[in-house]
Amino acid sequence: MTAGRGPLAGLRVVEFDGLGPVPFAAMLLADLGAEVVRLRRPGKVPPEARFETYHRGRPAVEVDLKDPAGSAAARRLVATADALIEGFRPGVMERLGLGPQACAEANPALVYCRMTGWGQEGPYAGRAGHDINYLAVSGVLDSCRRAGGRPVPPVNFLADFGGGALYLVIGMLAALRHAVATGVGQVVDAAMIDGTASFLTSVCGRLAGGSWRPEPGTNLLDTGAHFYEVYETGDGRHVAVGAIEPRFYGELVARLGLDAEELPEQFDRDSWPAMKQRFEVAFRTRTRAEWSAIFAGTDACVTPVLSLAEAQRDPHVEARGTYGVHAGIAQPRPAPRFGATPTALPPAAAEDLPAWAAAPLRGDPANDRRGERTAG
Repeated sequence: MTAGRGPLAGLRVVEFDGLGPVPFAAMLLADLGAEVVRLRRPGKVPPEARFETYHRGRPAVEVDLKDPAGSAAARRLVATADALIEGFRPGVMERLGLGPQACAEANPALVYCRMTGWGQEGPYAGRAGHDINYLAVSGVLDSCRRAGGRPVPPVNFLADFGGGALYLVIGMLAALRHAVATGVGQVVDAAMIDGTASFLTSVCGRLAGGSWRPEPGTNLLDTGAHFYEVYETGDGRHVAVGAIEPRFYGELVARLGLDAEELPEQFDRDSWPAMKQRFEVAFRTRTRAEWSAIFAGTDACVTPVLSLAEAQRDPHVEARGTYGVHAGIAQPRPAPRFGATPTALPPAAAEDLPAWAAAPLRGDPANDRRGERTAG
């Protein structure tokens, strides 16, 4: 690997432009220093494209994959890369002459990452879908509600970005380790329904053990407990409460001005609905700012619910530099952080096409990286 920004410096990735989890996964890799080249369909780029912040940190090249010349250029590019990301429906890449077998013939060590909602096989594999659908079928969406309420989709964070993009990146890095050791690539089938279901691992154990009830909104972490909930304050704002441990719960009760001796046991489930009502009344007696001051510096696990604009001005967030400005737009900086190979928001040079990609796209012979991958 060549020297550069981030721990993945020198890693070459070809991204076939897609929606949601595909560009987000590519952004994560670019944030960590990988050299990612995005192949997008020909056509005029709309003015609002600059607000697609998950396209940051990598150049985009127009390639008509339906044109034999474009498909051939893409194959030459893939032959020089370490990994590939695509998010088409099953069978599309094969019809374009860019399926796993064709790419492996040109590059046996290639890690071929496929991002779909339903996976490469199964009764639903050919269907359309979005984040909310994968959450619904995996069993996650049903738990995203209070007792008696209907499920509330958590934007598109869980399936698209969590169960999709993050699991794709994990799978790619694991497969790359194998490719470096053996010189043999493989296909990574990252399905959002699989990744999303993975989040339910602990719930499945608790359900089997009897500590998790099947009724949504009645459990410790799904707003069933009064000490793990969001409450409205006197000014119509909100605070988040997460005082699970007894010591933290004791601090919460004291700061609310309640007498712990008069209250039922914290984990008495039968008392939770009534206790939630008491907490609701208590929190409405002061504004969000007043409660923030009361709980400041304590371990009661009470925090204000901030808007995105407020979050960017929070003193802790500001001190860590969690947000930065790139291309004139405020956005989160790369995460996580590294001691020896620090990352940063991408420089303008990140939009330049690297030499290893320019040559095959214009028809030059591909660079063979197999010796480089397996060395050492």
